[in-house]
Amino acid sequence: MGSNSGQPQFIASTGNRSFSNTPLIQNADTNQIVVPDRKSWKNLFAYMGPGFLVSIAYIDPGNFETDLQAGAQYKYGLLWIILVASCAALVIQSLAANLGVVTGKHLAEHCRAEYPRGPNFVLWVLAEIAIVACDIPEVIGTAFALNMLFNIPVWIGVLLTGLSTLVLLALQQYGVRKLEFFIAFLVLTIAGCFFAELNYAKPVASEVLNGLFVPQLRGNGATGLAISLLGAMVMPHNLFLHSALVLSRKIPRSVRGIKEACRFYMIESGFALMVAFLINISVISVSGAVCNSTNLNQEDKHSCEDLDLNKASFLLRNVLGSWSSKLFAVALLASGQSSTITGTYAGQYVMQGFLDLRLTPWIRNMLTRCLAIVPSLIVAVIGGSAGAGQLIIIASMILSFELPFALIPLLKFTSSKTKMEAHVNSIAVSAITWIIGSLIMGINIYYLMTSFIHLLLHNHWELVAVVFLGIFGFSGVAIYLAAIAYLVFRPNKEATHLLALTTPENQQMVNDSGNSSMYCLPREDIVSMQLPQRRETEDI
Repeated sequence: MGSNSGQPQFIASTGNRSFSNTPLIQNADTNQIVVPDRKSWKNLFAYMGPGFLVSIAYIDPGNFETDLQAGAQYKYGLLWIILVASCAALVIQSLAANLGVVTGKHLAEHCRAEYPRGPNFVLWVLAEIAIVACDIPEVIGTAFALNMLFNIPVWIGVLLTGLSTLVLLALQQYGVRKLEFFIAFLVLTIAGCFFAELNYAKPVASEVLNGLFVPQLRGNGATGLAISLLGAMVMPHNLFLHSALVLSRKIPRSVRGIKEACRFYMIESGFALMVAFLINISVISVSGAVCNSTNLNQEDKHSCEDLDLNKASFLLRNVLGSWSSKLFAVALLASGQSSTITGTYAGQYVMQGFLDLRLTPWIRNMLTRCLAIVPSLIVAVIGGSAGAGQLIIIASMILSFELPFALIPLLKFTSSKTKMEAHVNSIAVSAITWIIGSLIMGINIYYLMTSFIHLLLHNHWELVAVVFLGIFGFSGVAIYLAAIAYLVFRPNKEATHLLALTTPENQQMVNDSGNSSMYCLPREDIVSMQLPQRRETEDI
């Protein structure tokens, strides 16, 4: 359809509740990623990128700490949890991508359109808290890495992590494609470091395979640690992020084009998550091999009993040599910095989607980073490395607590014909995803409840304080469960104006114009977050 045609060139969403038939972007920027209108496997390369940004959440410093503890305490016995969690994560992340591809709106925007103002505001606050909680392990992990590499005190490293804002701003000037390549490079750097660690540690392959494919929960605390592993694999902010990142592509808006986009995004996500899966397997295997080695001295054995990111560096240096410790530090630094970038984008999309409000990227990054630096700095100064490690565990628990408030809307929207029309999940897919989602949420709720009850029963507080805390805590749990029930049982009301040309009227319009398909340029508001113009352009 030529630009001089009387018909609209593109059908596009502006990110508001209203939709327009006018072109979204008059002059496509050369940096925009265009998917060719052809049926070919080569189109997969145009879709490569978002999956690597999403996979960062599965190999962030918080995941590393949980992996290290799993390997140190149970050797390879919990590897199967990583396999199950990775498969579940692929299914859930694919739903997030499908929501964005099919509807042209990301998850936060759907929440704003669907829920009343009060619940929408609460969901936004919870999403922002989740992003800050996700940023805390990144801050502490980066500080630990700087300490390992350059002997910088942890509290000074926490302050230095604010400089990553400058790195992010520098990267943004070169477009989304180069940013995606940079993130992929960091992911592969992390993978290379831990694969090299495997060569140092030399775990027994048969034992690793047995732990990977034979489910087992042996020993005291194995169940709790397995729950932590599973809960840490699906992050709430990742669902908002993935559904928005897919909108950066210009795809053919035909039935075939949308189905191809959904299929290729799933393949691309599967490849990126497989790399993340192998990294997690490597971390557990290295930890398991080192902490179960026969040549450990008493100090190293004590470190394995309560292994965290900082102790892991000294342990690897003592057992495997200094190069092993440096490799671990480089991987941790790459993990922390890449997580910073994806966390900033997730925060920008969340704010834009829930509130229709956008901040300048450096302001958004500094705001989130300062909220994470303050508690990290206080804990690092007062509690040292041990206190900072405990803060990572607390942040992971907050993320587990908040997961239902992103996962339930996603499952509801993608299973709703009102939202997805012809692209709605099949009954089988809906059943599988709801079972997976219910298990993940149930496990997280069980973990939180048992931790709270353990806190009440095993403390030295006065009886009055225990009773008061119990009443307050169980009241909070009741409100929490009521909020989850509201999201589950509230019917979807707002229909989605699909961008796909699947209606007879739009198909007729295409036939009249002589083209077999139409394109939709990337969302202007999504693209501008990732592709800041390096030259002045006309406002449209």
